[in-house]
Parts: sequence; structure tokens; C-alpha cells
Amino acid sequence: MRAAAAVAVGALAAGVLASPAASAAARPDEVRQGLDALVGSDGVPAALASVTDREGHTRTYTAGVGDLATGAKVPRDGQVRIGSNTKTFTAVVVLQLVGEGKIGLDDRVDTHLPGLVRGEGIDGRRITVRQLLQHTSGLPNYVKYLADEPRYYAPHELLDLALQHKADFAPGRKWAYSNTNYVLAGLIVEKVTGHSVAEEIDRRVIKRIGLRHTYFPAPGDATIREPHPKGYDRDATGAPLDVTEFDPSWGWAAGQMVSTSSDLNKFLSALLAGRLLPAAQLAEMRTTVPAEYFGPGARYGLGLVSKPLSCGGVYWGHGGSTTGYETRGGATGDGRAANVAVTIQPPDKATMRHAENVVDTALCR
Repeated sequence: MRAAAAVAVGALAAGVLASPAASAAARPDEVRQGLDALVGSDGVPAALASVTDREGHTRTYTAGVGDLATGAKVPRDGQVRIGSNTKTFTAVVVLQLVGEGKIGLDDRVDTHLPGLVRGEGIDGRRITVRQLLQHTSGLPNYVKYLADEPRYYAPHELLDLALQHKADFAPGRKWAYSNTNYVLAGLIVEKVTGHSVAEEIDRRVIKRIGLRHTYFPAPGDATIREPHPKGYDRDATGAPLDVTEFDPSWGWAAGQMVSTSSDLNKFLSALLAGRLLPAAQLAEMRTTVPAEYFGPGARYGLGLVSKPLSCGGVYWGHGGSTTGYETRGGATGDGRAANVAVTIQPPDKATMRHAENVVDTALCR
């Protein structure tokens, strides 16, 4: 359904203060200014953010409109589809299983899924679990070959799409982002535990640290459960197109989840604080290789990206791109956290740089 053109995309909604301690700031709020610019200058329908400082004070922000057809406000800390942030959740579950001795990072894929991964230059007897989590397996990215049709995709169907194409490179030789790696990681979790990856993420991560607004949609669930801004794509003329409701199964363990900016901050802060992984597995997760795909100076660990901050040091997160939504953000080791979401996908690269700049501003101020 095409969004009504009569509603101004540039309309702004005031940020919402979640902590009284933050209200004393007299200088202009640069995070709010950044979100306003994303709406007013970059033209995204809505932008949302949540920022937590070293003292644990949290502030949430909104800008734009939540529904272009009605002009409805953007819900405070509304749910969004978080795309590839899902990979970090999946990686945490795998690494918990490593800590329990049920999976080895240097296990071959065939150890757990014998005979499943074969193709031109592709052999599951040569690919390790570590290479899946770090995107060094050489497996082609199935997303490149998806048909443009909204329907349910089974995980094995996604894998089969990838296996019809030759390997990008020999395992361990290079780094290249591929969602196929995390489909396989999810299948290994299911084989080892006997439960769905959704159940394991829910039990081991979501419930464990009390993420009240985060979930892995069930098969066929095209809705977003709680208050949320609508998500948009662009039609052939460039006009915004409402794509909020769709079956997200094409992302599965690589990108299916729904959350809020505040829950993502809580998740990443808990992860870095050692509340989800033993020290040895967290150290493995933070052992990185260069990944300029995520920007200058970016490095990729095991489902976790480090990016340099303009004020020094790095922050850890992932980011996500999926139908209707883009998210960027992360946390630092000293308790700071920030996440930004915009409600159109795909935005141009300049827009995403601006969103990343808002994250940097939030973490550095």
C-alpha cells in the first residue's frame, strides 16, 4: 500500500526523556539534532534512538512520523525489525554451547551436519564453526539469489539457494559477509540442542537478561507485536511504500528478530559485561579480523563488530538491514550504549553514515 503523499515526511516529534537526571543539560542535544537531520535532510520517515550513559541513565528519542498515511506519532522506543543484529544473538548461543563443551569452534560443519554442505568448491568437511561465525567460510550469500516475493522460506531452502553457486573463496582465505554462515550456525544449534534456534535464543538470552520487547517471530508471523513505527521501501517512482508486515523468514538465524533500541543497548551491555558468556568465549567473540564492509577501521569478531570512536577507543555491536528498517549502534566496555533505527530500507549510503555519526555522537558526548 503506497503511503499518502499528503503527509509531510519532515514532521518532527519531540524526544522523550526517560531519566530526570538528564534534564539538566543546557546545551543543544546533538543526538536529537542528528535524528532531526535524518528526517529533515535525509528524508527518512522516522528515526528512533536510545542512549545510555556511564551512570546508567537512559534517554529515548523519536523524530518524524510513525505512519505516513495517518501522520501518527512515532512510538517511544517502538519495536523495529533488527535484521542482522540477530547474528549476534545466534553467535552468543553458539558460544554458550562451546562453553558447555557441546560444540567446538574448530569443529567442522560436517561434525554436526554430516554431508549437508556440498557444492562447487564447497565442502562442509573443510569449513569450521569459527569460520561461519566470522564470515571467513567462503560460502556464497543466498540473499543475492532470493526471489522478490513475500513468502515463507525454510532454512534448508535458504541454504540450498547458496549451494547452487560456487564458493567465493577457499575457507579461511578471505573475509566476506554472507548470511548463509548464520543459517548454518542456526542449523547446528538446532541439531546439537534438539530445539529450534528461536527457543534457544529466547531461553538463553532474551529471558536470561530480561529483554521484554525482543522476540524471534514464529513461522508465518508477519506482524510486529507491540507499538512500532511503520517500515518503508520505495516503489519504482521513489515514493515510500509500506512494507511493515511481511514474513521475515528469509532472514532466519541471520536476520529475523524484532526488538527495540533500548533492548539492544541492554543486550550488548550485558554481553560486554560478561553476563551471557564465560570469559574465554567472550574473548573469542572479540577476536577480530579486518572488515571494511562495515566502514573504515571496522573489524569483525564472532558475530560482533568493533568500530572506532571519534573520541578514542571502540564500540561493539552489529547493525542490521532488513525490509523496512535499518539499525545501527553498539556499546562500550565502560557502560555506554546507543542504538539508532530508521524506518526505510534501503536508504542511501550517506544516510547510513549520518545514522552512524549519531551513534558516535551519543557515545562520545
